[in-house]
Amino acid sequence: MVAVTTRLGMARRVVIKIGSSLLVDPEGGVLRRSWLEALAEDVARLRGRGQDVLIVSSGSIALGRRQLQLRDPVLKLEVSQAAAAVGQIRLAHAYQEVLAHHGIDTAQILLTSADTEARRRYLNARNTLNALLDLGTVPVVNENDTVATEEIRFGDNDRLGARVAEMISADCYILLSDVAGLFTADPRRDPDAELIFEVDEITPTIEALAGKAASADARGGMVTKIEAARIAVSAGCHVLIADGAAPHPLATIENGRAGTWFVPHANPRTARKLWIAGSLRPAGRLVVDDGAVAALHDGKSLLPVGVRNVDGPFERGDSVIVCRPDGREIGRGLVAYSSRDAERIMGHKSREIERLLGYRGRDEMIHRDDLALTRDIGGNETRRA
Repeated sequence: MVAVTTRLGMARRVVIKIGSSLLVDPEGGVLRRSWLEALAEDVARLRGRGQDVLIVSSGSIALGRRQLQLRDPVLKLEVSQAAAAVGQIRLAHAYQEVLAHHGIDTAQILLTSADTEARRRYLNARNTLNALLDLGTVPVVNENDTVATEEIRFGDNDRLGARVAEMISADCYILLSDVAGLFTADPRRDPDAELIFEVDEITPTIEALAGKAASADARGGMVTKIEAARIAVSAGCHVLIADGAAPHPLATIENGRAGTWFVPHANPRTARKLWIAGSLRPAGRLVVDDGAVAALHDGKSLLPVGVRNVDGPFERGDSVIVCRPDGREIGRGLVAYSSRDAERIMGHKSREIERLLGYRGRDEMIHRDDLALTRDIGGNETRRA
């Protein structure tokens, strides 16, 4: 088993969720600038050793409250949205400043639950986040409180962070808040409560240990953290719930700070392949030639030139079955084009896509990361030399 102190260090992609109580002083509603600067140093260190980092940050409503002098402890939805609109500008600017000091570009991404559930919007968000990470930026994500209605809100950034971790195939999801982790009882009421260092399975017993949010501005609590852990772990991502109050919270984690780790039973790649193979109902079928079959078995993507027949209808992002020329299934994947566009570009080289469709789409019909071959899901396919 990997030592708990090295899980963060070994991750290729890390999602860090920052709770409001860490970032904003709950008494005065003022940004904790020195803490944020220390966090930025930690992020720069991770980026310096080649790790991708994405931040999911609360705090916009808390900052907006102070600016607008809103003292009511419970805000109406429209007032909360107004506070978020005012606070989000200050929040984004603060991250831009502290990370720019280390030569790191930032990007602001605002999402709602619908952006992670509706297939087309999910793909757009995923592609944008992956592009930003590939370009070396640190995306800062928050819920789009300004436009989200009660029906399409996450209501907390814990679960939003888990969905984002799932979306970008992150290896490690760190939830920093004002609690040290999951305890055997509520430590605020029971002095004998003990910290649980590792959770291998989220059982009803584990769920029963959850409590309420510890601060007024925090919309989550241990209940949502466990729900978030369930989402991320199912995507093959390690999850840590830890107290982030001390300066340099990531460094203290790597130096052995205690917290609760939730351990997945698969890596992000395997989990995603299983999800593609078994959790989605195929909407169509692509028949490919022998050259494409060989390329797919060699771990390559499916290009339009290798497609010989399109059986739809399906839309971009739908699951489709990939078949040999004789009709035997060799895998399933998320297609980058609708059936209408796929019919127009099949058999053609990728450089011809823009001329045929009038726009520049992806070079691949199905990217290898979005493709689960039969061998990936327990079949007998063999890898070609």
